[in-house]
This record gives sequence, structure tokens and C-alpha cells, in this order.
Amino acid sequence: MTATPPVEAWDSDFDVMDPRYLVDPFSIWDDLRGSCPIAHTNRRGSNWLPTRYEDVTAIAHDIEHFSSVEVAVIPFEGEEPEEPVLPYGLPPISADPPLHTWTRRLLLPWFSHRKVASYEPMTRELCRRLIAGVRAGHRADAAADYAQQIPVRVIAHVLGVPAELSDTFTGWVRDVLEFADDAERRLAGMESLINYFVPELERRRGEPGDDLLSELLRSEVDGRPIEDSVVLGAAALVLIAGIDTTWSAIGSSLWHLATHPSDRAWLLSDAEVWPLAVEELLRAYSPVTMARLVTEDVDFHGCPMRAGDRVLMNFPAANRDPEVFPEADRVVLDRAHNRHVAFGSGIHRCAGSNLARMELRVALEEWLAAIPDFRLADEAEVTWAGGQVRGPRRLPVVFS
Repeated sequence: MTATPPVEAWDSDFDVMDPRYLVDPFSIWDDLRGSCPIAHTNRRGSNWLPTRYEDVTAIAHDIEHFSSVEVAVIPFEGEEPEEPVLPYGLPPISADPPLHTWTRRLLLPWFSHRKVASYEPMTRELCRRLIAGVRAGHRADAAADYAQQIPVRVIAHVLGVPAELSDTFTGWVRDVLEFADDAERRLAGMESLINYFVPELERRRGEPGDDLLSELLRSEVDGRPIEDSVVLGAAALVLIAGIDTTWSAIGSSLWHLATHPSDRAWLLSDAEVWPLAVEELLRAYSPVTMARLVTEDVDFHGCPMRAGDRVLMNFPAANRDPEVFPEADRVVLDRAHNRHVAFGSGIHRCAGSNLARMELRVALEEWLAAIPDFRLADEAEVTWAGGQVRGPRRLPVVFS
């Protein structure tokens, strides 16, 4: 892993892994919107970074010029394996139609409102157990001890895999997403995921259960069973996309509440504000940036994008655009008009959005019910991950 030089001009040489970007991307986006709303860099190839809501959503809907076959914000720069680990990628998120269409259709029932409601009791009980484990000590890492423990166990339940492997799954997902410039570690993380699921497919064929993995193996498309490589990609996607994204949203929301006591008091005193508050926290602290691959030379609003260029779908910046969201940099818990794109936009809008909303709501409800008054132990001890998914990795808090 090699260190990269610091950014000197964000409009022409941005780096989403720069330490300043990880800690405070908001001021950088604000500056770019006023001077260069679609920034460019040649770091790690030719990349573009739109910062306006209008541009981000337009690109998201233009699947002809902007493909989803490579969604990684940081391209893989190591030696490619002779055989692709996942020849179909992580469908549906890294697929264009028609593969995207039918793989998404297979996943949606598992994340419907009704199905997600069936996951809520175990999620709530999980949150209570986690809080009970830290409450007596009057301090905790709200990220590592709480936020990061919830989605991995819920996803394990959906996939029908052992909850006791949660820490192992978490390590693999971090290897894939967080270590952008360590190609060997990224590849090892993905291979570990696949090596776990391959024998699981065989086991489910002989002992099918009431879980997503078994359902995918039972499913057919055009009268034929789904290829194992597609099932493996979809399973890996659910694990990867369902863990880091949601724990980052939970962690960022807890950071906000730790630093904004008036918003804590509001949530504690007004049950009716919760639905709007969840959407507002998702808007303000959207965790996910995805990439799109330019399919052919195109001039987009004066930007000469070339085939093979990468566009970083900056949904978090779009959600801070003051042209769309008045007082965009302020969290307004009862914001009534909130067309945020925290879950993306267009055909690739997150299939698991219902689950993420439920986990975020329940995690915050249970935390505030048990620990209504808490604050950061030390702002300097908070650390943030970024690039593909932004959220706190260490969040020390204290409480009475």
C-alpha cells in the first residue's frame, strides 16, 4: 500500500481518500458547487465527482452512457486473478439490464415492508442486549460496540448464516471496502467471502431453509436454475451492502445526537417526529458513494467524459445541495420535503432501503430509551472511514 500525495486543488486533483475529505467532505463539496460542480482527477485513473443534486440524479438515470458494471469507487489496481472471483460481479448492484432486472426482482420480496417487519423484533432484542453489555460501564464505543454489531447480525439472519460468525464477516467486508489502496487485502476479503458461501450453497441444496440463500437456489429464470456464480454474487452483495452502509448510518446518527443535545431532547419528547427525523438523518449523513463507468465519449454539461472514465456518484453531496434542500448543512429533524437520494436514484435505488430504515430507527429508539443523555468522550478520538462508505469507525461516548 503506497501513500498518495495530499490534494492541492480539489477541482482538478481530488482524492476521496484524503484525510481532510474523510473528516469533513461537506466544506469541500460546498466550495466545488460554487466553482467547479463536477470535479476531475487523474488519481487512480480518470475520475469525475459531481456535487449537485441535478447532475448526480441525471447520471443515475442515464444507464446508456453510465454503466454499473464497475461500482467500486476505488478501482482494483492489483494483479487480476486468472479467473474472476465473481464473473457476474455483485448483481443487481453491479449489473446492467437484463441481469440487473431479474436479480433485483428476486431480492425485493426479502426486503419488502412486510418481511422487514418480521425482522424488527429480533433487531430490537439485539439492540437491547448490546446496550445492556455496555450500559454499566458508563462509556462505550458507540460505533464498534453498538452500531457495527447490529446490521451484520440482521443480515446473517436473512441469509441463514451463523450469527457467531459476525466478527468474521465484518472483517471480510472491511477488507473489501475500507482498504482502498491495498489490492491484496481487498482481493483476499472477497475470496474469503466466496470461499465461505461455496460450501454453503451445497449444504442448502441438501438442507434448504427459510432464508434468502435457499430461496435463490430454489428460484428459476426462464425455466432454468440460477447459475451458482450469480447466487454467490447476490449473497456477497447482501452481506457487503447490508453491513457497512447501515452501521455507518447508525454511527453517524449517534455522532450527531451525541453532539446535538437539543435534537436528542426533541426525539425523546415527540414520538411523531421520528419518521421525518430518520429521513433527515439519512439525508444529512448519507454514507454511500457508488461509481459508474462511462460507456462512450460523452460531453456532460461541458465535461468531456471519455469511455472508460469513472464517475463517482456522490449521493451524499447531492443531499447537501442548497438548491434542493434549504439549510442543507443543518439537520432539521422535521424537514417535511425531503427528496433525498441516500439510497440512490434510478433503477439501482437500494433494494434494502426498508431494512436499513428499520435498523436505523430501532437502533436509535433503543439507545435513547436506555441512554438518553450521552456525549462524545473526546472529539479527537472519533475516526472516520470513507471512500465507498463514510461513517465513524471509533465513536467513544460517555453517559451517566
